[in-house]
This record gives sequence, C-alpha cells and structure tokens, in this order.
Amino acid sequence: MALIKISNSVSIQDSELEWQFIRSSGAGGQHLNKVSTAAQLIFDIKTSSLPEYYQQRLLAKADHRITKSGKIIIKCQQSRSQDFNRQTALEQFIALVASVNAVQKKRIATKPTKGSQRRRVDAKKQKGATKALRQNKSGF
Repeated sequence: MALIKISNSVSIQDSELEWQFIRSSGAGGQHLNKVSTAAQLIFDIKTSSLPEYYQQRLLAKADHRITKSGKIIIKCQQSRSQDFNRQTALEQFIALVASVNAVQKKRIATKPTKGSQRRRVDAKKQKGATKALRQNKSGF
C-alpha cells in the first residue's frame, strides 16, 4: 500500500481514497462519448486516519467540494488522459487537506489616513458632479 504524504507529519493510505472514472461532460466528439476519462476522487473525512484536528478543520471549511455528509468529492476532467486527470485530482486533494494546517495571520485593524479619507471624499464629489450633469434639464 502506498502512502500519500499530506505534510511532514501527516500521511494517509492510498486505500482510503475511492476512485471512479466517468465520462467527461461538455462538448466533444465521438471519442468523448465512448471513453471514461474524467476522474472522480471520493474521500470520507469521518472514517479516515487523519488526525482529529484535520478532520474538524476540514468539516468546518466552507468548500463546495466537501459535502454535508463529510465527504470530499473532487472531479477532474481537464485532460483527455485518464491518468493525467487522476494525478490532477490527487494534487487538488492534497492541496485541500494541507490548506487546513496553515494558520491564518491575525489581522491588525488600522485607521485610514487623512489623505486617503480626503481622496475618497473628493472622488465621491467628482462622481456626484458627473451624475448631476447627466440629469434631464427640462428648461430647454
């Protein structure tokens, strides 16, 4: 069994991933209707061997590829090659799982400078003046 390395300390078994190969959607010719080149990766977060920290962060993440039932579904149909689509889907999966480990930098609130406030008000006045010129003048 092969190990898929997520980070230096975290890796998962290849057997935890479920692969389905389906027909690609979209425009194409006769070849597209005959072969299943699109790769779909399915990974169940709750039953995985990922550390609890990773599982909780993944389930809380707002991503369209994570279902409400706790599965990651990644579909890749960029290439005409099934192997290339499989590799691309795996790279996207690793990037998604590794992204929960990155700690967000704390935002420090700052005040806008006097100059930026003045420039903002001047720009608003300019826009208002432009719109005033567009108004219908019925006195003609």
